[in-house]
Amino acid sequence: MSPSGFRGRSVASGRAAAADRLARADRSRTFPPLPARTGARGLFAESWWGSAWLDALETTALDSARLARGRTYARDGHVDTINVTPGRIVATVRGSRPRPYSAEIRLRNLSDQEWDGLLDAIAAEPAQLAALLAKKLPGALAEGEVQLLPGPGDLDARCSCPDHGRPCKHAAALCFQVARLLDADPFVLLLMRGRGERELLDELSRRHAGRTAHENRAAAPVPAKPAPGKPAAAAPASPRGVLARDALADRLRPPLPPPLPVPSQPGRPPALPDADGLPFDPAALEFLAADAAARAHACVSAAGGAGTAGSGEARQPVRGPFPDLPPWEDALRLAATAHPTAGLTSATRALYRDLAAATGRTPTEVARAVAAWRQGGPEGLALLDAPWDPPAGDFDRARSALLAADLPPLRPRHNHLTDPGRRIQLRFGHDSRWYPYESEPGAEDWWPTGPADPDPVGALTALLAR
Repeated sequence: MSPSGFRGRSVASGRAAAADRLARADRSRTFPPLPARTGARGLFAESWWGSAWLDALETTALDSARLARGRTYARDGHVDTINVTPGRIVATVRGSRPRPYSAEIRLRNLSDQEWDGLLDAIAAEPAQLAALLAKKLPGALAEGEVQLLPGPGDLDARCSCPDHGRPCKHAAALCFQVARLLDADPFVLLLMRGRGERELLDELSRRHAGRTAHENRAAAPVPAKPAPGKPAAAAPASPRGVLARDALADRLRPPLPPPLPVPSQPGRPPALPDADGLPFDPAALEFLAADAAARAHACVSAAGGAGTAGSGEARQPVRGPFPDLPPWEDALRLAATAHPTAGLTSATRALYRDLAAATGRTPTEVARAVAAWRQGGPEGLALLDAPWDPPAGDFDRARSALLAADLPPLRPRHNHLTDPGRRIQLRFGHDSRWYPYESEPGAEDWWPTGPADPDPVGALTALLAR
């Protein structure tokens, strides 16, 4: 294949991949939590189509008390982020327990034949498309041959809570909030039925263009035949267009808006539902999200005004405040962050077992490494297994300072000062800090103990006081 043919295929495949990504994004919409409706005690839906949605819920529900509690949950803002995809609406709903539940509403997708009939009806009546673009659902469209709005029994409500009511109060709360989404944008209903907004508008544009071209051909006058012996009149020349890049070449671009101020604290991710059969650990995912938010906040805070350079100035790269860590060290960092104290609990034991299995180490080795990271980060971990020979200076003066403070003499070896009788030890780091260690009697099983200290007297005094 020639290079030009290969490039043509690459461009075509790239365009197809981009179109596929746009189509997938168009068929998934995520809505942030709706605000609580303080003081609102009237009808929950404001539009007639939102009320029709709730009618389908209320005519199917077997327990009006659950509906009332679901309405209260929705009004008080217990429904978190809502995701709408064809045939499926999912959200987490906070109940009386610490972890929220995962509520889901399912609705049948329209068939291709039903979509063809619906799109033909919209293309034939421009007023219906104008109403949709104005975020209104035309009554003639909703009540036509294709049933857009759900009827009794069409809404399939599910939830991860132990309540087997159909619907439970969590799924009912989600239904009430979806009615508010429908009030604001009827395209949400069309997405539930299987098609995204961009996809629908593109198809309607094609159908409208085809209908207009057909009508123009039908209305075009038939040109008269020229008289015998006379040449036919020349067709008028079509006007020449202007390329978009030429038309916009001299257009002034407005300056970028100033960056938003950095918040004082990083945000907290929402609580995730805790249900059986989930492909992840909700608590672990929440912790990773909180850690990512905290590190992102620190990076933005450290960057300061580095991103506010004018359009004519070259932006200088900003180095983040966190070093690039290999997976093992980053795992230790996360474990030390999740459990900042040295106490062993069932959760820490389970975490150490998982880390040991994933890294080919023993749980004891993982626990010791986490303690070293908690004590001094990368330097604390480096001192755990790698002794070194410090140059003359601070290390030698430390022994004199300890004797002057009337503290027990310590035996030097490499960067270690050890009291074999008491099974205590100070390790001198490359950062000129002293890291306390201790071991069980009769064993060379040294563990990091307490924080590092730049003063050897203070480090040994705290170690002796334990």
